[in-house]
Parts: sequence; structure tokens; C-alpha cells
Amino acid sequence: MEYKFEKAIHGTIGNEKYTCTMQWRNGTFIADEPKKSGGKDRGPDPYTLLLSSLASCTLITLRMYIDRKEWDIKEITVNANMYQETRNEELVTIIDRDIRTEDKITEEQRKRLVEIARACPISRLLEGKTEVRTFIYDEGQEAKQLYYGNGEISVKWKPELCRHAARCVGQLPQVFNSKAKPWVDAHAATTQQIIEQVGRCPSGALGIRYDNLQVKPGIE
Repeated sequence: MEYKFEKAIHGTIGNEKYTCTMQWRNGTFIADEPKKSGGKDRGPDPYTLLLSSLASCTLITLRMYIDRKEWDIKEITVNANMYQETRNEELVTIIDRDIRTEDKITEEQRKRLVEIARACPISRLLEGKTEVRTFIYDEGQEAKQLYYGNGEISVKWKPELCRHAARCVGQLPQVFNSKAKPWVDAHAATTQQIIEQVGRCPSGALGIRYDNLQVKPGIE
């Protein structure tokens, strides 16, 4: 199992309704609720972000395909909207995606572009089977800490926070082996490899303690 991102999307909210600060690999942006929902409308709301994801993925996928085919289509636009209705006592979400270009295209091109749009990664995600796993952590869970060292660093493990061990096992199995005791062998890879892998931990269950001052600190 390998996550899509090395560093998880990170969101924070305080007491202010309902401003969220979202951190991604290249900066931050604000998400909020509209004023009618009690927010200040200072950023896109969650539904807008969802539809923006679909629209941008559609545009990027289509542009890649058009460029590869060398078709003379200069600009594409996407309008995305959604509504919900109840069918047989089940809530169903319908997303409408309208694609438009000012350039003239053939009927064959039109059909192919619809197929490509439906195959964009976010379309496939929305129309496929998606599971959302939820874990919650608090400071009281961090009492127990175990250390596994190699003379230069020690891998700090907080077992109560660990929910994603399969990631470490899959990406650096010579160090992290859930079937072994102890499950961390800090001698089985280079110090730098271990530091990099620990840095990918999404839950904070893993950290690094520097036991040799000649090793440049990078993650703590």
C-alpha cells in the first residue's frame, strides 16, 4: 500500500467559524462556509472544492489527450454542479459536468472526448468504490514511547498513535517488519533512508531522535 502523497493534506480549524487552513505540498489556502451557513465565505466551501477537483482533473486529462492527438482545440471549459435526491430511501448524488469548446470538432472527436473525460482519475474515483477511514488522536495517547537505534539515530515509536504501519512495511520492509520482534530494525537500512521514511508517517507515531551530533537533524 502506498499513499498518493508523501505528505498528507493537512487541515486546521480553530474557534473562528468556519475558517479552515489547508496545507498542501506547495503552500496553504483557506476553506470556509458561505455566510448563509454561518461562515464568512473567505474561501471555497467543501462542495466547491469537490467539484473543482473534478473540473480541473477533467480539463487536465482532456488537454493531455488533445495535445497527444495534435487536435486544433485551443481552449476547453468545464462547468460542474451537483444536486441530491432520494431514490428508494437512498440518498443519491448527481454531478453534471458540461464541457465546452469554441473550436469546431467532429462527432467522432466529441464522442472520444466524452470517453476521456469519464476516464479522468477523479471521475473514476467518484464513480468507483471509495472507503474513508477515520482515526482520531489526542495528547493523552502519547504516553508510551519506544526507541530503536543504530548508533546515529533512534526511531521513536508511539504505538497508541500508530494506524498506518502497512505504509512503512510496504515502503521500507527491511526496517519495518510487523511480523518481527522488535518490529523496527534500525540497522537494516541507511540512516538517511530511515529518516526519509519516518518523515512520511501521517499520524505522528514515528519520529527521530538524533544520537550522534554529526548526523544532520532533519526530522524530529
